[in-house]
Amino acid sequence: MPKELAVKARKERKAALVEVMLLAAMADGRVSQRELQTLLRRVIERPEFEGTRPEELNSLVEASAQRLSKAHDLEEILASLRARLPNHKNRMLAFGLAASVAFADHRATRSELGLLKTFQAALGISEDEVAQIIDVIEGGGSLAEALGEPLERLFAEVMVLVSAADGHLKEAEARALVESFASDPLFHDVSPERAQAFVSESVAALAAEGLPARLQVMAHGLTTHTQRLKAYRLATKIAHAGGQEPSLAEQRILHMLQATFGLADDEVARLDREA
Repeated sequence: MPKELAVKARKERKAALVEVMLLAAMADGRVSQRELQTLLRRVIERPEFEGTRPEELNSLVEASAQRLSKAHDLEEILASLRARLPNHKNRMLAFGLAASVAFADHRATRSELGLLKTFQAALGISEDEVAQIIDVIEGGGSLAEALGEPLERLFAEVMVLVSAADGHLKEAEARALVESFASDPLFHDVSPERAQAFVSESVAALAAEGLPARLQVMAHGLTTHTQRLKAYRLATKIAHAGGQEPSLAEQRILHMLQATFGLADDEVARLDREA
């Protein structure tokens, strides 16, 4: 049942993200070819749509358009968006996608700007966040630049991925997680409450989005070789917690992390020996 609920939530989130882009495209009464191209490009680059086949995307766009046409007013649509985008990160992403489409023609019309203002208020996006997103879009960058998660959060998620690999958290792994937060200089500015939030958010993201999507997020967020080595080192510490050899499930995650981060075999072998 939890898996079914996670799949349902993921589908609803994708539909909501498509709807905000459609609304932005239709704001001035016409949908340009460039706006459609931008919608498709943003879908392709976002991990939330990883694995969505072309025919599924077509069905998703058609269903979203029908949902919008049946809504009584904009407030009903906004209420539905808030329900299907429950956390701030999802709402930031929705605003960023809408803004990408609105600025697809290099300048947003008055109607499009008005709709973005409405989205901002309805989704609780701050002025600083809006400015950051618009700067990235106008510079032709990826939304990952504006929506990037704190490095500490991504490092924490790497450890969570390994600890959750075989379906349950061993006592030694839990202890290794706590020790990393307490002793690693990387987490010196992270309070125990925030560390716990990182772990909870990582578990929730993994359940809602799936492993391939989260690996892609890490690849976008951990961009330097040093960061990726650090992440893999933390992962091996969890996998070898308690002096035991990693399980087959943990080895699979480590191999996927190595491939995702582009780490050489000799680097991985050295980190395994150190762990």
